[in-house]
This record gives sequence, structure tokens and C-alpha cells, in this order.
Amino acid sequence: MAEIKDPENTILMELKGGTVTIQLLPDVAPKHVARMKELARAGKYDNVAFHRVIDGFMAQTGDVEHGNMEDGFNLRLAGTGGSDLGNVPAEFSKVPHARGSLGAARSANPDSANSQFFINFKDNDFLNGQYTVYGQVISGMEHVDAITRGEPPAEPDRMIRVKVAADA
Repeated sequence: MAEIKDPENTILMELKGGTVTIQLLPDVAPKHVARMKELARAGKYDNVAFHRVIDGFMAQTGDVEHGNMEDGFNLRLAGTGGSDLGNVPAEFSKVPHARGSLGAARSANPDSANSQFFINFKDNDFLNGQYTVYGQVISGMEHVDAITRGEPPAEPDRMIRVKVAADA
């Protein structure tokens, strides 16, 4: 596991294969970072499915409305919902969509990000300046690489537990 330098801005995401450590970027995207920490602390990301996983591109999750595999899960609706906290405005930056970066999922409206996010499997430079980057995997990327593929996967993987490292 990587050394955690800022526990308040580090996410520990437990997947079936092990823990993924994500360093959040509060100086780059403070509103997105605050939203992720708020939802993690409320347990909203626990048991949420990876509903869209495209080989060679990214793994998307975070639909706290329809994606909880232990509470009202609906695979057909997973990916269409969000939290009841309202949307987060875009926070575009020069940080690239590199392998392991965390990007805010949204609709065509740049200011429509809410709870969903994706982790890039590879450098996806075509997303630069189009989607907010607000974190970077610093350890456990092999567990992200092992997530079951599909749009949606027939048997989706899930985030078992997501917490802020300062609370661990």
C-alpha cells in the first residue's frame, strides 16, 4: 500500500481483490473532492456496482440511487441516478486523464456531475479539459484492472466499502 500523506484527502476503496488507495486533489477540484468525501462518510458508495466497464478505457461506478447491490439495485437503471445533494459544477483543469485518474461522470451538460465517477484504465487524453479530474490511484490499480467488463456487466463487481483514510 502506498504511503498516505494526506489522510483527509485520501479514499480507501475496498474491491473484491483488495484495497485501492486514491489521492484526492482538493487544490484542483475542491467541490468534487468534498462531494466524494461526503458520500463516502455517509456510506453511500458501499456496495455500489461498477455499471459501465469498457476494456482499454475506464470503469464507471458511483450511482448511489440505483447502483447499491444490497438496497434497491436495478441493473437497467444503474448509471442513470445520483445523490439527492444536487449537481456539482465542472472544475476543469490541466490535470490529464492519465491511467488511474479519477474523473467525474456526467451527462452532456458539463455542470451535471453528481455522485458517479470513473477510473481510467489507460491515458485517455481525449477527455482532457472535458471532464473534471479529482483524484489519482496511488496503489491497488491491479484491483481496478481486474473489474469485470461490460455495459453493463452481466455480473457486476462492486465497491464493497469506501471510506476517507482519516476515518479508517
